[in-house]
Amino acid sequence: MKFVRFGPRGEERPGVVFDNDTIVDISSLIDDIGPATIATLGEVASQVDPTTLRSTELSSVRLGSPVARPHKILGIGLNYVDHASEAEMEVPEEPIVFQKATSSLSGPFDDILLPPGAEKVDWEVELGVVIGTEARYLSSPDDARAVVAGYTIAHDVSERAFQLERSGQWTKGKSADTFSPLGPWLVTPDEVPESLDLHIECRVNGVTKQRSRTSAMLFSVDHIIWHLSQFMTLEPGDVIMTGTPPGVGLSTGEYLKDGDVVELEIEGLGLQRQTCRRS
Repeated sequence: MKFVRFGPRGEERPGVVFDNDTIVDISSLIDDIGPATIATLGEVASQVDPTTLRSTELSSVRLGSPVARPHKILGIGLNYVDHASEAEMEVPEEPIVFQKATSSLSGPFDDILLPPGAEKVDWEVELGVVIGTEARYLSSPDDARAVVAGYTIAHDVSERAFQLERSGQWTKGKSADTFSPLGPWLVTPDEVPESLDLHIECRVNGVTKQRSRTSAMLFSVDHIIWHLSQFMTLEPGDVIMTGTPPGVGLSTGEYLKDGDVVELEIEGLGLQRQTCRRS
C-alpha cells in the first residue's frame, strides 16, 4: 500500500494512493503518519475502503513528506563503491553514519531553497527506509526487515562547502531547510521486491546524472539497520537515507543553481521533482 500525507504545509492529512492517481483520505482512521502512529499502519490498511472514504485527484493537491516530523533522520555515507571513488575517499569498512536536522524535511515537489552563502549545493538520490517498530541491539541483520514500515525516495541535498570545507561534522552541510525532500509516498514492504534490487536515477534539467541499482550498495539495508541499532535506539518514524550512487556534482564541480530542476526516481517508489530557488 502507498501511504501519503497531503495538503498545505503544516496542515497535511494522511491518505492512501489508489491506481496511482487517486488519494483516499484516511484521516477518519488515523490522525497522521508519524512516530506516534506509524506502527499501526498495518491495522489501518485493513480498514481502508475507497468506496466509503472521501477521495481526491493526486495531481490536484500538494504532497508533504509521507512521514510527519521523525525523531531522527540518519544518513549513510559512501555506500556505493563508485561514489567513494569519485569523492576520492576510502571505501569504508563499516557504515559511515551522520545525522540531518529534522527541520530539513520537505515534500517531494517542494522547492529546494538554496541557503545564503551556498555555492556548492549537490544532488543525491537515495533509497529511504522508514522504521515502523522500535529496534535496539538487533541480534543480526536477519532481524532488520521486521522493523521496517516501508520505503520511499529520499533526496539527501548537500552543501559541499559547508560539509567538507567548514570543519566539523557533515551534519551542517546536510541540514538546511528543504534539504531532505521525502516521498512521494511511503510504500509498504509487501509491495517492494524482497531483493530490494531497484533501479535508481537522478536527472538535473533533464540530463541523467545518477543511474544505478540499489542492490549495488556496499552495505545492505538489513546490515545498515542492524548496525545502527548497536549504537542507538531506532524509533518508529525514524528515516534512514541509505547512500547515493555515483554521479553527484562533487565529482565534476557542477552544482545546483537558482532555477535548476532536479528529478529523482526509484523503481516502484515513484518520482520526485524540485526546483531550486534562492532563499
